[in-house]
Amino acid sequence: MEARAYLRNARISPRKVQIVLDLIRNKPVDIALATLDLTPKAASPLLEKLLKSAIANAENNHSMNKDNLYVAECFVTAGPIMKRIMPRAQGRAYRILKRTSHITIVLKEEE
Repeated sequence: MEARAYLRNARISPRKVQIVLDLIRNKPVDIALATLDLTPKAASPLLEKLLKSAIANAENNHSMNKDNLYVAECFVTAGPIMKRIMPRAQGRAYRILKRTSHITIVLKEEE
């Protein structure tokens, strides 16, 4: 039995999210929440909210015990890229890529 939560089109690059996801993978949810709360990265508030959503899904939709939950899987994939233009010298234009992320967190109960 597993509970999932998704965050689609988050306006943060996947590289920044991956650093924080590596900190919480295979950890119990209470330790993962504490880690996210104390990590000074831009992705931490997004992941904390997503993890709380996954915990709520586990409790309400799958009748799982919150005390036995751990982060079984967590991964990020690239979402759509917004292309923007930055004016440069002598009439040139440079492209700016604003990257987005699709984030998934999967929780399972310890046996």
